[in-house]
Amino acid sequence: MRTSQQTTLRSAASLSGIGVHSGNPVSITLHPAEAHHGIAFLRTGLPDDRDRLIQAHHAQVSATELCTVIGSRETGAVATIEHLMSALYGLGIDNCLVEIDGPEMPILDGSAGPFVAAIEAAGTTSCGTPRRFIKVLKTVRTEKGRAYSELRPFERGFHLDVEIDFESPVIGRSRKALTLTPAAYRREIARARTFGMMRDVERYWKAGFALGASLENTVAVGDGGVVNPEGLRYPDEFVRHKILDAVGDLALAGLPILGAYQSFCGGHGLNVAVLTALFADRSNYAIVEGSPARREPVFAEFGVGLGAAVYAPEL
Repeated sequence: MRTSQQTTLRSAASLSGIGVHSGNPVSITLHPAEAHHGIAFLRTGLPDDRDRLIQAHHAQVSATELCTVIGSRETGAVATIEHLMSALYGLGIDNCLVEIDGPEMPILDGSAGPFVAAIEAAGTTSCGTPRRFIKVLKTVRTEKGRAYSELRPFERGFHLDVEIDFESPVIGRSRKALTLTPAAYRREIARARTFGMMRDVERYWKAGFALGASLENTVAVGDGGVVNPEGLRYPDEFVRHKILDAVGDLALAGLPILGAYQSFCGGHGLNVAVLTALFADRSNYAIVEGSPARREPVFAEFGVGLGAAVYAPEL
C-alpha cells in the first residue's frame, strides 16, 4: 500500500474487556470510514438511548489525569483512548469510526498490542485520497516544573525522543528515541504495558481510579522490583510505554505530524498542552499533502496558501 494515501480498515473489528479505571465491562467495534473522516468515537448506550459522536481531537479533551478523556461527563465521554489512538497512528490508519458502549476504552493487556492485532486481522485498505499532514514550522514547548514537552521541525517523518526519571530505583531514569514507522511501532512500542506503583494503589482507589487494574493489565512496581511474575517485556518497558502514550495523545492533532517530539517526565497533560500551543498560532504549522504526484500545498479546504513543500514519509 502506498503510504502517501489515506487508509482505513478493510473490515470491522470488535474487542471487549474492562476499563482500567472504572472496572466496568465495555465492548468496541472499529469500523471502516471514508477519506477525510479522521478518527471519531460513537458513544452509545447513553440515557434515553442517545448516541454521541466525538471527534478524536485535542479540542475535545476534557481530562488528562492518569488517562486522556474526550467529550464531557454531562453529554457523553470516552476515557483512556490513548492506547487505541496510538495503535491507529502507529499503523498509519487515518480514518476509523470507533463504536463504544461505555465511558471507558477496554484496557485489555495494558498495551496497544491487542488493538494492533485486531487492526491487522481486519486488514487495511487505501481510501484513494492523498494523505494530509501537520508540518511543524516552529518549535513550541510546554513546561510544568522540570517536566516539558516540545514539538519542533523535522523533515523526515515523525521522530520521538522521550526521557523519564522516576524516584523508584526499579524504574529510574531512561531515554528512548525512534522515528515512527509501522514496523518500528510493532517491534518496539506496541507491546509496552501501562505501569503503576504499588504504594499508590490505595490513593488511586479513593480517587476513583485503577478500579480495574490487575497484574493482567498493568506492570505493578513494588519497592523491591516488578511484582508481575512474568517480569518485563522489554528491559526499558517503562519508557517505551511513555512513547506509546505520547503517540496516542499526539494523534489528537487530527492529522499525522511531520515533526519531532521531545519530552522529559512528560504525560497526558503536557502532550495535549503542546498540541494546544502548536495550534495557537497559525504560523507554527502548515497542512500539506503526501501525494508524490502533487508537489503543491493544500488550499481549498483551509482557505489559505501554505507555501510549503509536500512530503510523503513512511508512516
